[in-house]
Amino acid sequence: MRAKIIIAAIGLASLTGAAVAQDPTSILRGHDVNAPVDIAADRIEVQDRNDRALFIGNVVARQGALTLSTARLRIAYSTGDGVDIDRLDASGGVTVRSGDERASGDYAIYDLNERVITLVGNVELRQGANEIYGSRLTINLVSGRAVIDGGPRGVDQSGGRVTGRFTVPQND
Repeated sequence: MRAKIIIAAIGLASLTGAAVAQDPTSILRGHDVNAPVDIAADRIEVQDRNDRALFIGNVVARQGALTLSTARLRIAYSTGDGVDIDRLDASGGVTVRSGDERASGDYAIYDLNERVITLVGNVELRQGANEIYGSRLTINLVSGRAVIDGGPRGVDQSGGRVTGRFTVPQND
């Protein structure tokens, strides 16, 4: 299974050296990390002493225009005047979408305090027909800056390279 996270593949083209005349930032730039997070799953296990909750089976989490789907989602939270979510850790086929953008990988970490989403393992990014592949993707939700790494060689990883395919204007 693959995890999918939202980012403009066109924007990532600038990171690979491809010449594309479009804005090189993610559609998630300025995403409202203060918006509430709505979650649905087949089962939830609350580990109150550890300030954690585990959502298992057909998990869908939504925050604004961002949708994350996965098999398992662990939420780390802090308590005070209520429950404040600090971090989401997703595994088992993560999919994150926003508009026509999506990305996939093995694991995703969404740090709400730092306003950063990281996708790790077999990363695949898509926007329309554009696609890019790598080992790790980091998206800064404030600036919209996205960085994708090829990563080291390892199990099921070719290592070291970021690859992509991008559409070009069709001339008659």
